[in-house]
Amino acid sequence: MKDIFRVRRMWRQPGELKRRYDVVIVGGGSHGLATAYYLAKRHGITDVCILEKSYIGSGASGRNTTIIRANYRTPEGAAFYRESVALYERLSAELDFNLMFSQHGHLTLAHSDRGMVVSQERAEVNKLLGIKSEVIGPARIRELCPQLDLSDRPAYPIMGALYHPPGGIIRHDAVVWGFARAADRLGVEIHPYTEVTGLERDGDRITAVETTRGRVEAGQVVSATAGWSSLVAGLAGMRLPITTHILQAFVTEPVKPFLDVVIVSGQLHVYVSQTDRGEFLIGAEIEPYTTYKGTGTLSFLEYSARHVLELFPQLERVKVLRTWTGLCDLSPDYSPILGKTEIDNFHLSAGWGTYGFKAAPIVGVTLAELVATGKTPELIAPFALERFHTDTLVSELAAAAVSH
Repeated sequence: MKDIFRVRRMWRQPGELKRRYDVVIVGGGSHGLATAYYLAKRHGITDVCILEKSYIGSGASGRNTTIIRANYRTPEGAAFYRESVALYERLSAELDFNLMFSQHGHLTLAHSDRGMVVSQERAEVNKLLGIKSEVIGPARIRELCPQLDLSDRPAYPIMGALYHPPGGIIRHDAVVWGFARAADRLGVEIHPYTEVTGLERDGDRITAVETTRGRVEAGQVVSATAGWSSLVAGLAGMRLPITTHILQAFVTEPVKPFLDVVIVSGQLHVYVSQTDRGEFLIGAEIEPYTTYKGTGTLSFLEYSARHVLELFPQLERVKVLRTWTGLCDLSPDYSPILGKTEIDNFHLSAGWGTYGFKAAPIVGVTLAELVATGKTPELIAPFALERFHTDTLVSELAAAAVSH
């Protein structure tokens, strides 16, 4: 009788840590799990250990706002996210796990002449790279989202928008679970509640990782820890040009679905989507102060709610259901730090700010290739840490006016 109610685990119960692994990945979120999965799937490297100080997906992967898009401003950023969207589009089938990816379009609203110019610049960059993106006017916006207030009543009337048809939302926890299950089935070990407390370094190599459950030797080490990346790098005696901020978001009580596109306003610093449960998911900009304290603020709720009502006045009486914060590690040029470091066998996925979840599949593919072959894939070469020493920055600020 007990067997009837036995629930099959999505991944194996972790055993004892081995003395050594070919690859140790610090961080059990979407980037770490994707890297482990592609190491096993594409390169046959299965002696891989994932170390997560809390539960799997407890960090940025479980505290984001689920938006997927590729309409970035720089050629390097747009090309990178184009490949990530393409991977996401077939990821449910590859992992045999329903990720609930809804590609109903993404609208970045423009409220000024300058906003229209920036939108046009982004659209042209996108088109040159084969990314579907175009500037549309109020009439087309009304067709795509008739619920928006397109009158002259708001303080910042809508003049146009950058329309990105492949953009959409996905179930973030499903992405984490799908990668974790697939990696586990290929032989990767997943160890939650195992905090990294030290990195032993011998010259230009990391020789071992110290954890709350013991010491493990490592052939290669990958740090994929979002807001904690500068602290993890510090354990190896390396400084990163990163500041950590919190990003806040909230959802409303469920209402009858009427919004199937993602709405973003850079000028109002707010973005809105509706989840599969009917909740309105609302976020804004990172907080300007640096902190690791995940406490929400009333001022965030006040200004983000006010700006949402400029766009959707019909939500005035909808109740706030819950709020949360997540940690974001921000680099000076708003682009990620990805790939090799000054330590031969220590690799990074860091500096994502608020854009890391969108990149999970392509980060996994490229970091796995780097670890397996020792060669940096061309797609991530522009995001190397050394760019801050050679003054070859990749400024993505134009596409980062609001954190989504």
